[in-house]
Amino acid sequence: MFQLFLRNRAHNYIKARLGDEGFRARSPERDAETDRARIDSIMAAIETALHAAESEQSGLSRRVDDVLARAAVTFGNGTDEYLEREALDNHHQDLFTAEISNGQRRLKELVGEIAHFKFMKAAVLSRFPNYKATISS
Repeated sequence: MFQLFLRNRAHNYIKARLGDEGFRARSPERDAETDRARIDSIMAAIETALHAAESEQSGLSRRVDDVLARAAVTFGNGTDEYLEREALDNHHQDLFTAEISNGQRRLKELVGEIAHFKFMKAAVLSRFPNYKATISS
């Protein structure tokens, strides 16, 4: 009997401290807003990564084209140009070749990354068909 009295008293004490309300779930509107905020953060991260990769690709492509043009100037246009080229020109040609190959390698990597980011964006949008972006894409 004493245990029932203590349990009832503890229950009343907790109700008084926490309020008289029982469990209440959030409203559907608030749930939808929370879900939208989660998807917004994912989409924003994908968009940021996609724009960064596209910017890097654009800038790197311009720089590789510039190096190709400079290499063409130092390469010469004679059929036996490589036979009588000076050592300094050979050195510059080797540097240009290394820069060009590194740039082209990175451009290939960026093409793959951009495709992956676009796929991720499409996957998120296909999994959440009712999603409406609150930020401009």
